[in-house]
Amino acid sequence: MMLDLLAQLFPGISTFFAVEPVVAAARIALIVLGFFLAYYGFQRTLEPLIMVPMGIAMMAVNAGMLFLNTGLAGNMFVAPLVSDPAELVEIMQVNFLQPIYNLTFSNGLIACLVFMGIGARSEISYLLAKPWSSMAIAVCAELGTFVTLAAGITVFGLTPQASAAIATIGGADGPMVLFTSLMLAPELFVPISIIAYLYLSLTYGGYPFIIRAVVPKKYRGIDMYVEVPEVSQKSKFIFIIIVNFVLCLLLPVASPLIFSFFIGMAVKEAAINRYTELLEEGLSYFATFFLGVILGVLCEASTILNPTVLVILALGILALAVSAIGGLLGGWLMYLVHRRRGEDFNPVTGIAGVSCVPSTAKLAQHAAMEENPFAMILPVAMGANISGVITSAVAAGIFVSTIHMIG
Repeated sequence: MMLDLLAQLFPGISTFFAVEPVVAAARIALIVLGFFLAYYGFQRTLEPLIMVPMGIAMMAVNAGMLFLNTGLAGNMFVAPLVSDPAELVEIMQVNFLQPIYNLTFSNGLIACLVFMGIGARSEISYLLAKPWSSMAIAVCAELGTFVTLAAGITVFGLTPQASAAIATIGGADGPMVLFTSLMLAPELFVPISIIAYLYLSLTYGGYPFIIRAVVPKKYRGIDMYVEVPEVSQKSKFIFIIIVNFVLCLLLPVASPLIFSFFIGMAVKEAAINRYTELLEEGLSYFATFFLGVILGVLCEASTILNPTVLVILALGILALAVSAIGGLLGGWLMYLVHRRRGEDFNPVTGIAGVSCVPSTAKLAQHAAMEENPFAMILPVAMGANISGVITSAVAAGIFVSTIHMIG
């Protein structure tokens, strides 16, 4: 009798004993993981904008389980698998994050809002400083995407669509991963998105080791003289809208993300300050906050108990590691090209081709300054970063448009 009363008073605790031991253990593991994600986000070891809300939400959803009317354990945050319209309308009145999930997350809107903010913060002049070097590095940094696509199909036996969705983790572009996985493998959308953002936060810790392994110490401190061209706002604005038009024309499947990125850049160059502030300080942070929260509440036990999660974990690491190596090899290629011209080029810049804006550009600058406090490579690294965003969008568009051709 007393146990029944306690179960009714504290259903969060009682649900641990009402489910299979492996599910209860998974919930405990996710609560612990959520604590460390939030804590290390607070410590700035991980990206705080994503990890703090994600970690706290992960703890809350796995602690706050209760028995629903169906008699099964569930939560009052979100039900991502509901598709029946009548049931969805009903559940939107119960789960407080359900409207945000269905109206902004599952249709890719939140990814587009983040991209608008990235565009509004991007400076096209950095790309124009060394356009061919930036684009070459960015193309090389997509190596992990294509290696992972092949490995997923040939080694793990995944469908081309699932493999392509996972492979986009190699572009290190969170919104692009969200968008592409929704288009290609909606059944894996939740675990791919969660793992992608977990890994992207870990690039802070892992990529410096790859940089030191691929680029010897004496080359990491190379200073670069970079003359950022004086380009009028009018010229930059025209360049932005023409590139947006061409890419949308060639890759209509990826046009929502392409448009979102370039509209942010266009608003900035048009000096529409109210819109720029809205995208940079308003919508961008709104989207990032709820992106972290939704990713956290999607981290239920059922998510990590899916056998495919182990495959996604392995392929995600492969994608990001090979992309980093590919970008650094692109940096070495540009080093050789510029040396023949009698110019300096720091191969560490190649890591910025992995389009985690602006994290990888900052990592490149930090690695250079560790060896030479006066080294300045950030302008070229930001150019490679912006190019990386464009090439990852192109790769995603190609995948979505052509992956069905692989039998």
